[in-house]
Amino acid sequence: MRILHTADWHIGKKLHSYELANDFDRFIEWLQDNLQEQKVDVLLISGDVFDLANPSAAARSQYYQSLVKLRNCVDKIILTGGNHDSPAMLNAPKELMKALNLEVIGGLPENIEDALIPIKNKKGETEVVIAAIPFLRNPDLPIKSEVINSYEDRLEVLRKGITEVYRNAAGACAKNYPETPAIAMGHLFTAGVETSDSERDIQIGNQAAVQSSAFGEYFKYVALGHIHKPQKVNASQPVYYSGSPLPLSFSERKDEKRVLLIDTEKGWIPESFPVPPFRKLIKISGNMEHIQLKLNQLEDHGGLTQLLEIELHEKEFQTKYIQDLEELITNFDKKGYQVVKHKVSFKEGLKESGEFYDQHTTLKDLDPENVFEKRLNQEDFNEEERREIRMAFQELLEEIK
Repeated sequence: MRILHTADWHIGKKLHSYELANDFDRFIEWLQDNLQEQKVDVLLISGDVFDLANPSAAARSQYYQSLVKLRNCVDKIILTGGNHDSPAMLNAPKELMKALNLEVIGGLPENIEDALIPIKNKKGETEVVIAAIPFLRNPDLPIKSEVINSYEDRLEVLRKGITEVYRNAAGACAKNYPETPAIAMGHLFTAGVETSDSERDIQIGNQAAVQSSAFGEYFKYVALGHIHKPQKVNASQPVYYSGSPLPLSFSERKDEKRVLLIDTEKGWIPESFPVPPFRKLIKISGNMEHIQLKLNQLEDHGGLTQLLEIELHEKEFQTKYIQDLEELITNFDKKGYQVVKHKVSFKEGLKESGEFYDQHTTLKDLDPENVFEKRLNQEDFNEEERREIRMAFQELLEEIK
């Protein structure tokens, strides 16, 4: 049996307000071809199907259309919820999905046996069972009454609860499907893995990361989601993050995105299939001269718009640098490229507001106008510019009040 593992689709994702819907459509087209070419039987999607718990109508439509396309390529699809997903929203059409051989586990069922999905081969025999464990929220965890005296105590209780869920799932597999190999799905943070800028904290932060020993030794393979950088977890059995199929932040621009294929006849170590990049994410940083040079060297192209992140580095703070960069971005017009993020950083830094006052000044002694005036005095503006800036500040202050 051939089983393909993917995760972290994040349908509806925007990269600095830029829609990635076209990228996802191209990934689905590529995945269709890959499923058929590799003769995949089962598709596992380990959480974070959507980027938002309440996705837009367009994102939901893209989700359903994608599942219909993929369902024509495999015998069964098993999908679990992630920390970005709403369990109720995913589960709403659950029975309809099941009729189409699409198994959806949005949130952990009350009975762990309801998360076990047997996979039958062409002869009608159960060849493998999937423990479809979604993202585990605090109410899902079998947390016992323990004395919690510190923040670390609370984290340890959460880790124990997650471990207990996987132990219960393994026990249920052994009881209901004895001598049948089992695969576990999961959506969580495992200690020791590398993250990227696009991951958000889970539960009460990444400090709640679990050890790989939490999965036990019963499962032949653990198909994880949540971490967008593809990687293997250091464990006694094969535990893998497939990673997101698309780069979801500029920190992922050099990652080789992939899906993983397990062939149960060959073993439980997956084969990696790289997902081709559908557009480039380009980061340019340096002084103004370097940035202008790099932008001028960009060549026109006809593919998906390539996205740019620009960071201007200067030694000392001057408002002029900010204005120059804004002007450069405004006038940038190269076919096939768009700047989606830009910022200025100064080596010597900007004097912070707290440095304008002596140590005896308290917050109740200050007012916005006073703080603003002291900050304005740090700039080299003429009197006319100061007057216009003060007027703009007063308008903003009145709107806030």
